[in-house]
Amino acid sequence: MSHSCFCYRIAGVLCLTVLIMSATATVVGGEVEAESIDKMKAQLEGKTFRYQEVSGIGLENGITRRDPSDIIRVGETYYVWYTKVDHAKLPRNFLHLKTSGYVGTIWYATSTDEGRTWTEQGQALGLGKKGAFDSFAVFTPNIVKFGGKYYLYYTGVKPTNEDKFFFENNSTTDFTAIGAAVSDSPDGPFTRVSEQPALEVGPRASEEKAKSAFDSYRVDDAALLVRDFDGDGDEDVWLYYKGRNIDHGRRGPLFTKMGVAVADRPESEHVRLNQGKAILDKSHEVMIWPWHEGIGAYASLTKTIEYAPDGLDFTSQPLGVKVVPKPVAPACFREDLTRPVDEGKLISWGISMKNPGGPSPFLIRFELVDE
Repeated sequence: MSHSCFCYRIAGVLCLTVLIMSATATVVGGEVEAESIDKMKAQLEGKTFRYQEVSGIGLENGITRRDPSDIIRVGETYYVWYTKVDHAKLPRNFLHLKTSGYVGTIWYATSTDEGRTWTEQGQALGLGKKGAFDSFAVFTPNIVKFGGKYYLYYTGVKPTNEDKFFFENNSTTDFTAIGAAVSDSPDGPFTRVSEQPALEVGPRASEEKAKSAFDSYRVDDAALLVRDFDGDGDEDVWLYYKGRNIDHGRRGPLFTKMGVAVADRPESEHVRLNQGKAILDKSHEVMIWPWHEGIGAYASLTKTIEYAPDGLDFTSQPLGVKVVPKPVAPACFREDLTRPVDEGKLISWGISMKNPGGPSPFLIRFELVDE
């Protein structure tokens, strides 16, 4: 499908008014031919994920490290952000959440050898103010450089009960939201761009709306892209994320889908694309990257690499190439997050998680290699 977008701006805020979808996959400047799809499939033939343990952010008893960001390089230094939980510092009534991100804060580490050894540098972002959307935990970070500054996107939750300060992780009221913080340096300090989230959950079913939105309960796992969306010559921020429908209840993770919103800058309103509908099914964890003229993605539930020529349409000409063994909560090294690239390349390495169920989840390195 192609997408024709008509947008306007009010006070510098990008506003989406119409999204028209037609029947053929296109990119700016031409159609995606079947030959191109075949070449991408050939490029993926025989690929597998290979894993390596790392030092500095690897296995450590009593510590949870999980949900890494994409990796960036600044000078000769590589950076990764992630969720961290120190089990010994948790109140007893929080211990059942110790392997999750729901009691975490965001930390970061650096490497000078392409992610094989890491040095943990400290906490990058703590909890928000009392009563804020991120006052109980902050987790699943990601990073992008925009306008000369570094923006750290993250997921936040507030307590189920503000007075008793606990979190149930239920399927009815424990909504998430995505926030953003900014710094002049990847080493921080990071300051929230607003006390309000950049993206909140979608609408629930009502008298006017028969079904709840695919992201009506959870928005999480931000992945960023810088690319001109509306043709004005200025770069925009694309926010890819996973959404979970409140109608699915406890079974929601089985039906997670990927959506995308766009803003003319991280401080601006993030407007959902594709009429607020999901753009990729079976995508519980979000890993995207520029590939050729479009966007590649790893759909974690199907264990397949997919491609959208325009960054939106993953379904008209699906790649559907299965690559295993599946990385858990993967994030890849992306040069484009700190400098523009004319044409994206297939990912080569990244960081993912191991043992998410515990007792001490940790981070490992992966490579995409030939079998």
